[in-house]
Amino acid sequence: MTINALDHIAMVVNDLDAAEAGYSRLFGRTPNWRGTMHGASHVWFQLGNTALDVIAPTGDGPVGDGIRARIASHGEGLWALSLSTPDLAAERKRLDRLGIPTYERAEVSTNPETGATRSWATAALRTKSTHGANLILVENRPDATPWPEAEAGDAPVTGLDHVVVNTPDPERAAALYGARLGLDMKLDRSNPDWGTRLMFFRLGDLVVEVVHSLKAGVSDGPDAPWGLSWRVADVAAAQARLKAAGADVSEVRAGRKPGTSVFTVRDAPGGVPTLVIGPAG
Repeated sequence: MTINALDHIAMVVNDLDAAEAGYSRLFGRTPNWRGTMHGASHVWFQLGNTALDVIAPTGDGPVGDGIRARIASHGEGLWALSLSTPDLAAERKRLDRLGIPTYERAEVSTNPETGATRSWATAALRTKSTHGANLILVENRPDATPWPEAEAGDAPVTGLDHVVVNTPDPERAAALYGARLGLDMKLDRSNPDWGTRLMFFRLGDLVVEVVHSLKAGVSDGPDAPWGLSWRVADVAAAQARLKAAGADVSEVRAGRKPGTSVFTVRDAPGGVPTLVIGPAG
């Protein structure tokens, strides 16, 4: 498989300072990069198996203008899933043969205080071929130096457990994420009690969970990233830390996956539906 991990999740917000404070509280970590990109500013939280890139429009430029347009049409929230590949050119050729054209994107971020820069070799998948989902390839060669994790405090979030993608057409989504992108389908189950059909696709050590509403039926509307489930080593300690910090969190409860406990974060920045999950007990 040439797509082997989730490099990062991009989300867009209006107020970057408030979102940075909210995710620093949620993660128990401070961001390990702040930068500017053509009319936008962003903060980057590197976790164990992926990263969260929080972006806001802060000036004039193509990136800032694009984010303003996105927020105006869709509101704040999840914007893109960036998929890791060890060989960008080879993966672009493979996807083009499967009917998913891509186009290069220049990704350079400059730290406004130090002048240091970060750059990414990336290519965006044409949304017409991804049924509206914003998916981006990011090259991570095996010999590249890993980006260090963000500094952590007590009971921190350690990584992502799963990202939820809503789809109005589950067969179409199965063909995209499984057959064409090459992700490993681990589960395909309909549950009338939940009113959903769930499909789990393994990506590295996390899951892309594709959800279809049985009540809504099948339509040709767009797919869209929707929610995040963050992984912790000690659920009770993480819930207590967040509650003490003033976060709006639920009580700890048993997770749907056997042997897990979870709680809901009701005030995650950007209005993103957010769950925290870890081992039971």
